[in-house]
Amino acid sequence: MQFLTQAPRFLFFTGKGGVGKTSIACAAAVQLAGEGKRVLLVSTDPASNVGQVFGESIGNRVTAIPAVPNLWALEIDPQAAAQAYRDRIVGPVRGVLPDEAVRSIEEQLSGACTTEIAAFDEFTALLTDAALTAGYEHILFDTAPTGHTIRLLQLPGAWSGFLEAGQGDASCLGPLAGLEKQRSQYQQAVAALADAQRTRLLLVARAQRATLREAARTHEELAAIGLSQQHLVINGVFPADAVGQDALAAAIVRREQATLADIPLALQALPRDQIALKPFNLVGLDALRHLLADAASPGPLDATALPATLAAPDLAALVDDIAADGHGLVMVMGKGGVGKTTLAAAIAVELAQRGLPVHLSTSDPAAHLAETLEGTLPQLTLSRIDPHEATARYRQQVLGTKGATLDAQGRALLEEDLRSPCTEEIAVFQAFSRTIREAGKKFVVMDTAPTGHTLLLLDATGAYHREIARQMAGTGLHYTTPMMQLQDPRQTKVLIATLAETTPVLEAAHLQDDLRRAGIEPWAWVVNNSVAAAQPQSPLLRQRAQNELREIDAVATQHARRYAVVPLLAEEPVGLARLRQLVQCKPS
Repeated sequence: MQFLTQAPRFLFFTGKGGVGKTSIACAAAVQLAGEGKRVLLVSTDPASNVGQVFGESIGNRVTAIPAVPNLWALEIDPQAAAQAYRDRIVGPVRGVLPDEAVRSIEEQLSGACTTEIAAFDEFTALLTDAALTAGYEHILFDTAPTGHTIRLLQLPGAWSGFLEAGQGDASCLGPLAGLEKQRSQYQQAVAALADAQRTRLLLVARAQRATLREAARTHEELAAIGLSQQHLVINGVFPADAVGQDALAAAIVRREQATLADIPLALQALPRDQIALKPFNLVGLDALRHLLADAASPGPLDATALPATLAAPDLAALVDDIAADGHGLVMVMGKGGVGKTTLAAAIAVELAQRGLPVHLSTSDPAAHLAETLEGTLPQLTLSRIDPHEATARYRQQVLGTKGATLDAQGRALLEEDLRSPCTEEIAVFQAFSRTIREAGKKFVVMDTAPTGHTLLLLDATGAYHREIARQMAGTGLHYTTPMMQLQDPRQTKVLIATLAETTPVLEAAHLQDDLRRAGIEPWAWVVNNSVAAAQPQSPLLRQRAQNELREIDAVATQHARRYAVVPLLAEEPVGLARLRQLVQCKPS
């Protein structure tokens, strides 16, 4: 693989969710370690599954991988990092300041903004602290899906600039208390990220229009902040010599080759690698060692036996139950790359085709619903919670209300406060709250960001609920918060999307556990893009289908109250007609 040729010290793997960043990062780490290089593999994804890939419990500490000499791994746990960050700030003043003051500081440090700052604080230390990383020749970062990663990589510059300008009376003043000391560290991090001799960014995509468009946008955004040393890796390309007489496989190859022939202009000049689709699940050391190799699999392919039919419910049955309510909030959640945007769009289109009013929205910074729909319907409205637009709107709102009564000095301080990166957290939460309130009169179908990003949004939602509950305690007045709406099964149906693969199912199960801890009970699971449900004929696809059966059974018997299976289609589900086909298509 070209991307490992003369590899610099820092390698960042980023891309749209589900393109295989973690698998490729893990495989690259194994290969470099096998060459005798001491390697640290770091996950900055709030929903990390590096530990699952290696079959090891890793967590928020540097952990040796016993089966791979020279390899260590670390999963930056946002919650653990946030607690350590809080302890570092509050510890010195506990017993010195009055208890009330200490409680106030702790309250300021309880939000999602602190979580983000703390995780980013650990991330920058790995780029700049020579003593911390002196023992490693390469540090590989398996990052969160694109939108979250761009935010992370922009933060060193954003916080450095904000601190340079000075601090106002920010709502995130508590989190900021620990940042001033880190000013030089953040400046060094910016320099490391922009240094082509030290840093290489790997844009991971698949031979799909959506992931390549996302890679092109990422390329431009990161080049704009100085990350110019970039390399394109296209994962999971169906090998043309494995088609045989299978019409589905032939259609996939035609679709992928047409997509690669029309690759976005912004990406054409980048160095490029392609990794062939493998028939095996990318879990375990043996699979990782074969991922970057030319060989198709660790073992020979065979004509794997499959059941004549896959007895599983279809998506249409779930949509029937949703439509019967006449209105409500439908939230599609899951790991990146499982098809949340497509499924949300398909459900919204089907409801609108039945004459029901529908608002389709997304909280995913990397999602582009209009590109999936490629059309309009009379009953369907479309929106996107864009962090930049939401933040600009929020700033204008605050300046027009709180700022209207301030003198020039006070207004200048307020404007400075609103330039804090923490402002985005508040703005996105407000936009999310406005959108879901519409569900009392119509259907609101929400395509959510990948798991980690969504959990941070839910954290903000929970913090707001707790604050309102505290303020309203003893008043006797009725109130409803967004969290109460999400927790009410009469108002909200949460659909967990997954693929019939080991890691996505485990990730979906962990998401379900997180939701239940927040008092939100998932309504149904949707197993998307099932090869087994499509009844393929090619040996490669049949082996993948055989691997799926165990995971589909686990969803049906262990995890989901109700579920549906959506077959892999020969054509990408883009456009109104194909989205409806996705709903109406039954497992074979």
